[in-house]
Amino acid sequence: MPNPSAPRWTLASETAPLREVLVCPPEHYRWLPTNTIARRTLAESRQAPAQHHLVAQHAELVAAMEQAGVRVHRLRPEPHLPYMVYTRDSVVVTHRGPVLCQLERPQRRGEYAGLIDFHAAHNSAFWRKSSAGTLEGGDIHIIRPGLAAIGHSGGRTDEAGAEQLAGWLRAEGWEVRVEPFDEHFLHLDVLFCMAAPGLAVACVDVLDPGFIAWLKDHGIRCIPVSYRDVMNLGCNILALGEGRVVSARGSTALNAALRAEGLVVLDPELSLFTLGGGGPHCLTCPLSREEEAP
Repeated sequence: MPNPSAPRWTLASETAPLREVLVCPPEHYRWLPTNTIARRTLAESRQAPAQHHLVAQHAELVAAMEQAGVRVHRLRPEPHLPYMVYTRDSVVVTHRGPVLCQLERPQRRGEYAGLIDFHAAHNSAFWRKSSAGTLEGGDIHIIRPGLAAIGHSGGRTDEAGAEQLAGWLRAEGWEVRVEPFDEHFLHLDVLFCMAAPGLAVACVDVLDPGFIAWLKDHGIRCIPVSYRDVMNLGCNILALGEGRVVSARGSTALNAALRAEGLVVLDPELSLFTLGGGGPHCLTCPLSREEEAP
C-alpha cells in the first residue's frame, strides 16, 4: 500500500526530464510596480496588456511544455492576486517534497492559501514551511542531487529565509551555497538558471566571481548573458531535460547560443510577462522530474 505520509511530488535537480509542472492562468494578471523591471515598464507608459494577448502568450508556454510531454497542472487564479501567474515563488519542490515559501511583497502574501489547497487536493504533503524571514522560489536553484544555490538580496528572499532552507538541505547531506546579490535584480533566476546538466546561463559580469568559480569547481559551465538581456528576462529559462529548454522568443542571442550547444530551444512569445518581471522560469513551478538512478 502507498505510504500516506510520503510526498507525491519530489525533484532533486533543475535539469532532469520535467514530468509535471504547475502554472496559473493569467486571468487577473496585470503589471504591478513591485520590481525594477515592472517599474521601468510602467514608467515608460506602456499600454496595459490586453487579456486575450496575455492568454495567448501563456497558452504558447503551456503548449511548448505539453509538446515536450509535460503534464501541466493549473492553479485557480484569484482576482486580488495578479502575480499568482509566477508560480515559481510560492512553493519549491525538493528531493523530500514541497517547501511552502514565505513571500515578501504584501501584494503576493495571500498566494500561500491557494497553494496549500492545491497540494492538499492532490495529497501532496509539505516537507517544510518557511518561517524565518522571507523565502521565494525564484532564488532557489536545486542544481543537481546534493547541490543547491540559494540567493538572497533582502528585497525578496532575505538571509534568514535562505539560511533556514539551506540548513534543512545541509541536514540531508547537501552542499548549499547561499549567495548574496543586489535586490535590483529581483531574484537570482534573473541572473542565473540551469540549462542542462553541467551547463548554466548567467550574467557573469554581475554575479560574484566567487559564485562563478564555485560553479566551475562543480563542473558547471556558464553561457554569458549581457546585463541588457538580463533586464529583459533573457537569463530566465526553464530546462526541460533531454536536451530541451524553454526560453522566451525575445532572447534571440541566448537562444542562438543554446542551439549552438546542441540544445533544442522551444521559444514561446512571452513579452507581456517579461515586461512585468518574469520569464519561463518564473511562470512555472516544476512538481516532478525523472531523476536518473544514482
